[in-house]
Amino acid sequence: MSRELTVLLTTAATIGFLHTLIGPDHYLPFIVLSKSRKWSLFKTGWITAICGVGHILSSVVLGMIGIALGITVNKLVHIESVRGNIAAWLLISFGLVYFIWGLRKAIINKPHTHLHLHENQTHEHAHGHTNKHTHVHEIEGKVNLTPWILFTIFIFGPCEPLIPLLMYPAAKNSLHGLIMVTAVFGIITITTMMSIVLISTFGINFLPLKRIERYNHALAGLAIFLCGIAIQFVGL
Repeated sequence: MSRELTVLLTTAATIGFLHTLIGPDHYLPFIVLSKSRKWSLFKTGWITAICGVGHILSSVVLGMIGIALGITVNKLVHIESVRGNIAAWLLISFGLVYFIWGLRKAIINKPHTHLHLHENQTHEHAHGHTNKHTHVHEIEGKVNLTPWILFTIFIFGPCEPLIPLLMYPAAKNSLHGLIMVTAVFGIITITTMMSIVLISTFGINFLPLKRIERYNHALAGLAIFLCGIAIQFVGL
């Protein structure tokens, strides 16, 4: 292994880790949706992994096509920038719609009191119309679109440093080097995503959030919306 390839592999691992860590869009949507939709750790993990693979592969395929056709780095960077804008606006739109839906759901499910009269006695009890009261036939066959929406957003989401900083320099070294550098970047990125998501999701389960549980969907939507705003306008 050449010294240049060793440097590229080390750089790929470092950038993959830092790129994921400083980008809240890589993990925040999965954490808040896992909590609001009551996903198991296993389900949260595989959804995160699949979205991570789509996130990486979209940039890899674009980079491979660019290298094969001799497209300049600047043109590919421009394409990645356009894809990034699309992904950010999709995240903003999804978060806003999910927030409005979650807020409406929280208002509808507001606990309220019923008064009952039994002969000469009266009593009251409080309840809310939550999903726990939903009949089985109302949810059978229902398609959960949330993971697919996330996957679509991550397909558009580019790995900005992958093509210009790693793939093109590695391609000048060898095809073998290109494959190794891309693989290291992808593995580190997905591993970091899953580690942050699973550790955070596990930890949140111990927080006393029972009082705001009916606002979980609204809060998840708000978090995703703000995440998209931060990506689009702050440049995280």
